[in-house]
Amino acid sequence: MKYFLLLALLTSQLFSLNISLHNSSVANGKTAIIELKKEKNLNYIKILIGKKKLTIYKHPSKKELFYALIPINYYKKPTKLKVEIVYKENKIQKIETVFLKVIDAKYKKESIKVQKSKVTLGKKDRKRASREYSEAMSIYKHSTKKSYISSKFIAPMKSKITSPFGKARIYNNILNGYHSGTDFRAKVGTPIIASNSGKVVLVKDRFYSGGSVVIDHGQGIYTCYFHMSKFDVKKGEIVEKGELIGLSGKSGRVTGPHLHFSARVNGQQVDPLQLIKLLNNNLF
Repeated sequence: MKYFLLLALLTSQLFSLNISLHNSSVANGKTAIIELKKEKNLNYIKILIGKKKLTIYKHPSKKELFYALIPINYYKKPTKLKVEIVYKENKIQKIETVFLKVIDAKYKKESIKVQKSKVTLGKKDRKRASREYSEAMSIYKHSTKKSYISSKFIAPMKSKITSPFGKARIYNNILNGYHSGTDFRAKVGTPIIASNSGKVVLVKDRFYSGGSVVIDHGQGIYTCYFHMSKFDVKKGEIVEKGELIGLSGKSGRVTGPHLHFSARVNGQQVDPLQLIKLLNNNLF
């Protein structure tokens, strides 16, 4: 993919510390990854991007490495991000800096004609949508230190992609956000499987996303499955990669049946397919 660019140009000092930033540049709405090698007398503490703190986790498959994911907000303008690695060497705290270039993904626009009632919400619906949004964000902002994953991610179903992540959504000629996931063609009743192992943290019928399942894969990584017609899992269950979690449908605010598949990293909405490719290429 175009947003997978050259490996970072790292300084000789960074090489001596064994810190690798695998994306020298990344588009808005995408994710970058940084890997840190274990060293004697060296302790990695955190990563700072401005005032935002990123947690450093144990690598799920390589005992000699730590890693952190850097999700880029969809609305982030092209810029150069300062990434500070805070660590202690022989008990002395130090900071090493790398720079990550954010580029414009140049997402396409998508015009959709819907009934006025589908765009303008009544007071009752607004309250429900707001309540459900707050509930979801409280989930996404929680980061489980444990990783449930031990192998590569897979697609939630084998089907044609009808709408990719990032398209600007124009409803009745009015710009109204962007497409926050990837849509798979799926008639009502098509089986949906877990993209990877994890803990089910949400099973609920919601106003916008309809029948919704959210899986926590650990270490700030979540996958979401929306507009479902049937659930085959319950909140709190541990599911394995490829396990049936339910059936597709046309519930919620949709114009037809399909599966909306999305992902969150450290609370940030990101391109799910790019995230999966990034993780599969670097963690396993």
